[in-house]
Amino acid sequence: MDGVNGMDCGTDRAAGAASLKALRHRRGLSLAGLARALIGIAEDLHQPQLPSVVNVQRSAARWESAKAPMPDERYQFLLAHLYARTPGGGLPLGAGSDFAEYLYALGLFGESERRIGELRSLVVRATTDDGGGMLALLAPGLRTGLATALADPAQADDRTVAGLASVVSDVNAEVGSLPMVRLQLLLAPAVEAARRLVAGPTPEPLLPRLREVMVAATTLAGRLAFETRDDMAAHALYAEATREANLLGQPWRQAGVQLSHALVTLYSARGLEGARQLVDDAVRVAGSGDSVLVRARAHALRAEIAARAGQDRQAQGALALAWYDVETDHADDPAPASFTPAYLRGFEGVCELYVGDAAVAQDRFAHSAEALRAPREQVQRAIVRTDQALARIRLGEPRAAADLLHECVSGATATGGRVPAIRLRRARRELRPWRREEWVTDLDDHLMDVLGS
Repeated sequence: MDGVNGMDCGTDRAAGAASLKALRHRRGLSLAGLARALIGIAEDLHQPQLPSVVNVQRSAARWESAKAPMPDERYQFLLAHLYARTPGGGLPLGAGSDFAEYLYALGLFGESERRIGELRSLVVRATTDDGGGMLALLAPGLRTGLATALADPAQADDRTVAGLASVVSDVNAEVGSLPMVRLQLLLAPAVEAARRLVAGPTPEPLLPRLREVMVAATTLAGRLAFETRDDMAAHALYAEATREANLLGQPWRQAGVQLSHALVTLYSARGLEGARQLVDDAVRVAGSGDSVLVRARAHALRAEIAARAGQDRQAQGALALAWYDVETDHADDPAPASFTPAYLRGFEGVCELYVGDAAVAQDRFAHSAEALRAPREQVQRAIVRTDQALARIRLGEPRAAADLLHECVSGATATGGRVPAIRLRRARRELRPWRREEWVTDLDDHLMDVLGS
């Protein structure tokens, strides 16, 4: 590939690892010192909190190892800020600088020229950003108006709020198309800006709409924190979203937060009770709300939890209510994209998988996956396909299941979704009786190559 300054640096992970190690030594940093520096930069830029020093240190050691993995996008961003400034606060970015050497190292790892150019632009932006780096990821027009509003919230106006809303909406639309870590980076400044403006003193007429943006931003941030395996941050963000939603007095928004939180809880906590409580609350709240589609989603998730608990009758009853709501006229629904029949067929399949007929489950999953074609639906499609593979195993078709799981591996890799990866590992465990078959070995190799599983 073309490296920085037009130089062809090729792909050589070992050389890239050596360059990162040399840069660290040039700064006089131990691995622990590098970890502390990156944690501090993340805090300064209002990015999602990094794990402990020990965990970051382990990641840094892996980048410098013989079989070095490339730093992910979050760490690429933070390392770029670290090496852009000298210990004395200078900002040399040209040829011969630590920053240029760092970008060259990424090229050696095989990072694309486009991504390297994006990092360079982001760092240059951040150095002239009145928000102390927080606004560097935002579009120039929004950045200017938002910097003024953050300096004096009384100067916020409709355009400020609309701009923040567009950032959250744009990031949400890219789920399934961009890596989850990159989406976190893009969303973080909007979350922090919304927090500051809600804290005021923002003009009173703007607060309801601003609070709506805050609810959407923190709910999405909670989901992204979960996807990047930061469960503590995810639950804290959902708690924040819940508080703001309660202040809005819009039941459908409250229910939406609770349902997203319930899904995260379902996959990050032992047992079903925590998720069940959140779903029961969401069903109750959604019943008095304006969105029948949010209500349908609540019934569908209640059905899944009942099925996981072996409660066939309760699951079927909840599914019937979900179908009633989905098939009701929802032309004026305030959340028109929140739930569809394709999603509901996937829930039907899960219920059949736990308390019904595997053949019916396979049919439901196939119909659901066929309809889930939009970019925003690819995470759900990967989940449905892995569940379909489970159904095939239970129907005595393990090789067909393995073939389908190859597609699921590719889908999970493309979306970076945590739930598809969890479901994949579960399906692979079901293939243990055939572990010596060549087609299972091929699947294991595929999993190891792309998921490290």
